[in-house]
Amino acid sequence: MTFIHQAWEALQDRLFFLPPFPEQLDPLALFALLLVAGLLTGEALFRTLGLSRIVGYVFAGALAGPGMLGWLDQETLSMAKPVADAALGLLLLETGRNLDLGWLRANRSLLGSATAESGLAFVSIFVFAYLAVGLSPGWSAATAAITMASAPAVVLLTAEENRAQGQVTQRTLLLTAINCALSFVVFAVVLGVVHAEQSGDWLNVLAHPLWVVCGGIGIGMLCARLALILAGRQAKGSVAQVFILVAMALLAIGVARMLAVPVFLCLFMMGAALNLADRDKVLAYTGLPQGHWILAIVLFVVTGAMLPLDELGWVTGLQALGLILVRGLAKFAGVMATGRHDLPADKRRLVGIGIQPLSATAIFMAAELAAIYPEVSGQALLLPLLAAALMEFAGPQMCKYALHKAGETEPLPAGRQR
Repeated sequence: MTFIHQAWEALQDRLFFLPPFPEQLDPLALFALLLVAGLLTGEALFRTLGLSRIVGYVFAGALAGPGMLGWLDQETLSMAKPVADAALGLLLLETGRNLDLGWLRANRSLLGSATAESGLAFVSIFVFAYLAVGLSPGWSAATAAITMASAPAVVLLTAEENRAQGQVTQRTLLLTAINCALSFVVFAVVLGVVHAEQSGDWLNVLAHPLWVVCGGIGIGMLCARLALILAGRQAKGSVAQVFILVAMALLAIGVARMLAVPVFLCLFMMGAALNLADRDKVLAYTGLPQGHWILAIVLFVVTGAMLPLDELGWVTGLQALGLILVRGLAKFAGVMATGRHDLPADKRRLVGIGIQPLSATAIFMAAELAAIYPEVSGQALLLPLLAAALMEFAGPQMCKYALHKAGETEPLPAGRQR
């Protein structure tokens, strides 16, 4: 290496346009190589061991992140986070668009199931964090709000990866979308609780949740309406409509970042607004089927790198496992206790397993809180982040198991690649 360095300096004497010898790889180049490594790892695990591709993406990011090998430092991660933020937002946009409101109107028990499993999960996690771990009431509520939801991106991608269709698949997707929406509402309320506990400033206690909720709904509805107006002038299912959909989503992301409104909330609301307002089916047949996996690689590689695995010890690990167990039992019990009249018990059990993945949104919710109170949030948010870290690896496999056990998956044809 020294010889190359000296040779480069010798060339600089003659070729004045050469830059100084690069001491390290450019962060963008390193990030690009990591994405490729994540893709190859995911494909290898999928084809050789039958694991979800998502596990490979997370593993590659975690291995290269600050918590393990440290190839990606915090500066590089801060540059990559907006890209992952956008990727998560676009996947949540698709989740909102796929929310089957007609099914909800026809079967009111579905909303009851989602409310039951989400509510039980919130209460159980709060009690565990407060009594067993010793967090304050505010941060216990924050932990519960962050981890109560399932992972809509993981469930959506797992269903696509295995070409799953059927009662268990559709109910798992729907319950995941609903509990994700409920968690956003609870998260907004918890922002006020944390403000009350940390600062006692009642203006912020009341104003911040309203700002988040009204801002998310307003930005989402505005960009959805604009997308429908512009896309209505284009041929249905055309590339122009796909471009408009992505452009309006990026507009929502930009405005949300400007106004300090969570991107994930804005994009989910935009998807739900498109679902409700698109009565003429302008964008009903316009989607990003292959784009989902491009977004997934970016999202899960970056979230893998963000996981605080260097903080994982015996005590913190047991606490995270305890949270996962309490959360899992609560969600399973909520599903089993409801929907008895329209779904057999064996299928409800599989739905209870399928909704277990812990949302990648949890990591970004934690980041929103950490940005407000960085001096205390590091340790206070360690529990949900470590639980998310463990479930990033286990969650996709649990969902895949449920869909496969239900007999709703199809094997990929021999030699077929995504």
